[in-house]
Amino acid sequence: MTASLTLVVLMAVLFGAGVSIMLERSLTRVLIGFLLVGNAVNILIYLMSGAPGLAPILGEGVDPETISDPLPQAFVLTAIVINLGITAFMLALIYRSWWLAQLGAKGDLVDDEADIAEDAEEAADLIRSSAADDQAIQDLIDASDEEPDEDLDDALELEASARDRDDEEAKP
Repeated sequence: MTASLTLVVLMAVLFGAGVSIMLERSLTRVLIGFLLVGNAVNILIYLMSGAPGLAPILGEGVDPETISDPLPQAFVLTAIVINLGITAFMLALIYRSWWLAQLGAKGDLVDDEADIAEDAEEAADLIRSSAADDQAIQDLIDASDEEPDEDLDDALELEASARDRDDEEAKP
């Protein structure tokens, strides 16, 4: 196997630059360093995969010694996907960090204050709605020409007290 000297030098430069940039405090530079190291690893996997050959499809008349190993290609594809996911996560962290830095001393309290104000408004709406409902029911009762049946009230009270006694006796 012969590795291209250009690719080896490129890989070494990417590793060196990536590691030195990742040691900075800025999250943006850490992200750039991570991307450089990720690409260096992909080149390393490519260099270690061996000599190029035929496509890894076995058929009649194809010598298995002449086909290339498909495993390094799968490793590189997997590394690219993992790099993409980690990059997206780091971009979210960078954005959140920038957002908090823009807010200054307020920090995360801005969202909480907005939520508290929204919750207070909803509670006030519920109280107003409940009072309006109570008033509407009272208006209906006042407008009704039905008289309360006292015998029915007495029967309902007796039934409720009997139910309460049964519940008390059923308790262990």
